[in-house]
Amino acid sequence: MKAYLDFEKPVADLEGKIAELRSLGGESDAVRVSEEVARMEAKAEQALKDIYSKLTPWQKTQVARHPHRPHLRDYIEKMVTEFTPLSGDRKFAEDKAIVGGVARFRGRPVVLMGHEKGHDTASRLKHNFGMARPEGYRKAVRLMELANRFALPVIALVDTAGAYPGIGAEERGQAEAIARSTQMCLELGQPNIAVIVGEGGSGGAVALATANRVLMLEHSIYTVASPEASASILWRDSARAADAATAMKVTAQDLKAFGVIDGIIPEPLGGAHRDAAATIRSTGDAIAEALAAFNGKSASDVRRARAEKFLAIGKSL
Repeated sequence: MKAYLDFEKPVADLEGKIAELRSLGGESDAVRVSEEVARMEAKAEQALKDIYSKLTPWQKTQVARHPHRPHLRDYIEKMVTEFTPLSGDRKFAEDKAIVGGVARFRGRPVVLMGHEKGHDTASRLKHNFGMARPEGYRKAVRLMELANRFALPVIALVDTAGAYPGIGAEERGQAEAIARSTQMCLELGQPNIAVIVGEGGSGGAVALATANRVLMLEHSIYTVASPEASASILWRDSARAADAATAMKVTAQDLKAFGVIDGIIPEPLGGAHRDAAATIRSTGDAIAEALAAFNGKSASDVRRARAEKFLAIGKSL
């Protein structure tokens, strides 16, 4: 069952009528119904094009959070093979908000890790809505150390509103864990590619996305804090989240212009949730292209290129 966002109401109405026509049409008027369905499908597609050609930053935020958008588990299932999950930080516990392990990406052994939000109530609670505790970031460090040891590229898929801000997480060193993970990203002697596939929120995203290449899906967002949190801080009013989203320049298009990210991966018409398989294929193609640029590079070359990339941000503004 499709889930429509508020601004997709015109499309929802048209697709609802199409479904009604299909269910009511009998053999006697099958041709007439088929013609009417085709006409309305064309109208619905045009409406979708019109809407998605001029999405506001807040509307893109809603698309990035769509419940049917492909999650990490979908990428693991369809983008890699022989995925072997590795659990625990070897210090305190296993954090299920960050899932990672070794896999084969188009025949090449890699370390794959990322945030998993969950797809229903039970899995969202299990994965803490993709908000990792310190153990998750320490697990990420352990996986990157493994990648260094065995000369494996690292692929990170980012989709989180931010790191978990609970008291227990803070007591166990949340900020330090995020900083160590970010540091490890910078010190990797192997190429690392990060893709913002949904939300890229705050340090919780940066801890995995400090990479040689940072890519974003067309309708994903990447921001220092969620629009709601920023509105609460700036105006003491979370209802002004739309204003905050616009002011913070959270979209892939804005961030590409600023040099914060390296590339934008197109999404199917209507967003990634309308064709998950096509989105995952496009993401895999973009990752493969990004990794190919580092073939034959030494560890020092990889580190130098990554450092230069981040030091250059903002210089042309």
